[in-house]
Amino acid sequence: MVANPPVVIGIAGTHSTGKTTLAKRIEMELRAAGLNVARTSGLARRAAELGFPKMLRHTVTSTEWIITAGSADTLAAGIDADVVIVDRTPHDALAYLHAAMELRREQPVDDELHILSAIADLHTREHALLLATVLDPDIPLGEHPRKDPAYTDTAFRAAVDWHLHSLLSESSFQRRLRAVTYEQHDAAVQTAVATVHTRLAVAS
Repeated sequence: MVANPPVVIGIAGTHSTGKTTLAKRIEMELRAAGLNVARTSGLARRAAELGFPKMLRHTVTSTEWIITAGSADTLAAGIDADVVIVDRTPHDALAYLHAAMELRREQPVDDELHILSAIADLHTREHALLLATVLDPDIPLGEHPRKDPAYTDTAFRAAVDWHLHSLLSESSFQRRLRAVTYEQHDAAVQTAVATVHTRLAVAS
């Protein structure tokens, strides 16, 4: 077990904007520096396997499961890691819910959204850095067999991107938030690595 709490790096973004590629690059750099790194992922797949609705059918219940399951994964990963990289933050699930309800033309229940927002904020409070990828609609999505049809819905994808950046900009994490375009991935990796080393040096 590591002596200090891990440094947590969150990576957020709508689908197919380079989140996992960015997470893997950061992980490789940190491992090369001799650090024990854990990376969480796969929440959407696990939720679907359990029978939760997803994408355009996303609900308050599926959102709550994804947020809490992802947070549990992060806590468990941090038991033996110096660094935990979170591939999809709690606010991702919230952004997907907002986008799905918007495109379904459903009115949100404010109390439910406030509770989910509070849960997402709670489980993001220890993130040292939040990297939020930015959608570039000019970059083609490509072929994705076996994906939900909504995966290629450009309006849905753009709505998730808008809601995610809106949620994060309104939160208390602005000082730790970095928006990342496709051209800024190299700089984002450097920022993440520098943040980790700074946090670990302070903790030691």
